[in-house]
Parts: sequence; C-alpha cells; structure tokens
Amino acid sequence: MITAAPYELYYWPTIQGRGEPIRLAFEESGTAYVDVARQPEAEGGGTAAIMRFIKGEEPGVIPLAPPFLKHGDLIIAQTANILQYLAPQLGLVPEDEASRLRANQLMLTIMDMMVETHDVHHPIGPGLYYDDQKDEALRTAPLFLRERLPKFLGYFERLLARDGYLVSPALSYVDLAAFQLIEGLRYAFPKTMFAFEPRVPLLAALHARVAGRPRVAAYLRSARRVRFNERGIFRNYPELDVAPDPDIRF
Repeated sequence: MITAAPYELYYWPTIQGRGEPIRLAFEESGTAYVDVARQPEAEGGGTAAIMRFIKGEEPGVIPLAPPFLKHGDLIIAQTANILQYLAPQLGLVPEDEASRLRANQLMLTIMDMMVETHDVHHPIGPGLYYDDQKDEALRTAPLFLRERLPKFLGYFERLLARDGYLVSPALSYVDLAAFQLIEGLRYAFPKTMFAFEPRVPLLAALHARVAGRPRVAAYLRSARRVRFNERGIFRNYPELDVAPDPDIRF
C-alpha cells in the first residue's frame, strides 16, 4: 500500500551525482518532494541530516551512502533501487513485470556507466584529489573513450534501433536517466561527444525529446537544478577529453 507520507530525498546538496535521476523522476512527474540536504541545517537539513542516517541515529535500514529515500517508515538506498520503488507510483514504468525488470536492468547498466565515467578522473580512488592521480587519469581517459564509451553508447543505440524505445513507447524513468547520462558526458567530454553523437542519432534524439518536455525544461532552467561542477560524477578536465579515433567501432 502506498503511503501518503512525503517523499524525502537525501543527497549531497552541491552536486547532481547519483541523486539526479531521482530528482528528474520527481520533476517530470510533477511530484512534490523534499531535497532534504538542500534545506537549512537549522530546519533539519544540510549534510548533518544525511549523516544522522548513515550513523544509525535514525530508524530504518542504515544506508551506506546517499542517495537514499525516506518514504514513511521506509529507507531505500541505491539510485536504481529507489527508482524501481518510485517509478510505479510516479507513472514512469509500465505495469507488467517484464517491463519493470527490463527497466531495472537498463537502469543498472546506466549506473555502471556513471561509475566508469567517474573513475576516469579518479582511477586510483575517491579518497585522493584529482591532482593526486592526474597521471593515472591521463592514461585511463583514452582507454575509456576508445573502448568503454562506444560500448555503452552503442548498446543503447542498438536497443533503440531494434525496439524503438528503451523500456516502452511511453516515457520511463530510464529515458530520464539516459538523458542525464548524455547531458553529463557532454559536459565532461565535449569534444568526444561532438564526434560520437552522429554515430548514435537515436540516443541523441531521445536526449532532445526529454530536454523538450515542459516540466524537465522548466527544471533545467530553475535553481533546483544543481549545475555541473568539478565535485560530481561528470567533471570537465579538458586534458582528459582527447580527440577520438574516427575509426572506432560502435
């Protein structure tokens, strides 16, 4: 049974990161939610609100890290898991089990790609600054852009070419997440994406359709949308955006 309690999203207040696909689902569906850590600490917000759960000071399953969602008595962590719970309530996934399994599979694949994208600029570990592992990042970036990026983008393009959609003809939360993925890659690797996007026209068209949806477009213009910066998953370090080989296979 769906509770009438408010949707409370807990994620770092200064980055898009893994919380952004969840924000996009709320925004596209017109669903009210509280972005808790972006509220003043004096009102129970800020990063202190996140840490209370991580330290086990609040009831419910202890999350390892944000994002996590509080909905009534439920505490749900992991982006794909949160969206698997939310999407039926927000009307962003079909009702049949096969479609829901398909959506979760694709969402997990998108999250895999986001992790690999992050690890380009942090190939040794997140506990070090970029400058502490810049030499390793310079070695990692060409491999990612030559091998992994075409593999992921080509997969989604083939799926769109064969089926005409990622999950179903109706907009799904996976479409929103794919939009965010392309948006982030354009920020992080603009030269590469400029060269690669003609190779994935259906994926680029999907991005454009999502960007043009009224609620999404309004959100992207609003102060609610945290801007890309060099603290999140997608970071723009020009030295890592090496010119791609035109003969790369997708």
